[in-house]
Amino acid sequence: MNRPWSARLITAVLMAAFASAVLEDMPALSSGRQFGSLHIQLQAGIDERYPRLHLAALNGDGGVAGATEARQLNDLALLYQNQGRYADAEPLYQRSLAMLQKMLGPNHPAVAATLGNLAALYEEEGRYAEAEGLCQRSVEILERALGPDHMAVAVGLRNLALVYEHQSRDSDAEPLYRRALGILEQNLPPEHFGTASILNNLARLYYRRARYTEAEPLYLRSLAILEKTLGSDHPAVAESLRNLADLYRAEGRAGEAEALDQRSVVIRRAAHGSSKTCNDCP
Repeated sequence: MNRPWSARLITAVLMAAFASAVLEDMPALSSGRQFGSLHIQLQAGIDERYPRLHLAALNGDGGVAGATEARQLNDLALLYQNQGRYADAEPLYQRSLAMLQKMLGPNHPAVAATLGNLAALYEEEGRYAEAEGLCQRSVEILERALGPDHMAVAVGLRNLALVYEHQSRDSDAEPLYRRALGILEQNLPPEHFGTASILNNLARLYYRRARYTEAEPLYLRSLAILEKTLGSDHPAVAESLRNLADLYRAEGRAGEAEALDQRSVVIRRAAHGSSKTCNDCP
């Protein structure tokens, strides 16, 4: 079976491409660093200035106000989400969202980003219908605020497409992936690593629908970008090799598939001490 990249790996590879552009359009959250796997990531990682932040500091009595408090609520929620503490994360995202909507209005890009955060949480919990609605609203806000061809819109489209994939709605996901890819190709150099994840996702969709001749060049292009930008021994390359191997196996090209699998195993063992998949990696 064709394996998607792990959510965190997808996020790290794709979202960093948009960090500087999104920061310019979301000043209210410009000090934040990361949103979740179904949202716009402003920078990589959780803000190291708040590693010990706890809820008591965010009760409105500690001098933390406005956008700063909303961002800190978001950061803490993200930390809880990464720890699998979904019940703790959800009310913090909701508080952050309510604050931003009150301060900035319902149609600000920062609101769209926070909607994406909450959608990411719902997606991880399997609450796809709720995630879908939030993603749709996020995309609508971004299109109105930033224009239909902004890279942040591409991220939102990809996020919504992923939710559709989880619901086996490939026919709905495909045009979103295609549009997102077009936006990236319009704004980024041809071999920019920001396009690799969407190429992989679209190829995966084609693979599942047995559209192998359409999937192969996308997988190959994604693999080439990852090798050039991340290095040939990166775990993302190992997963890309496995995806391409699955495709070749489905086409009866067993020898080619075996060679790719062997190379993937070597990379994973070097990176993690075993041949486990990146989905199992910390």
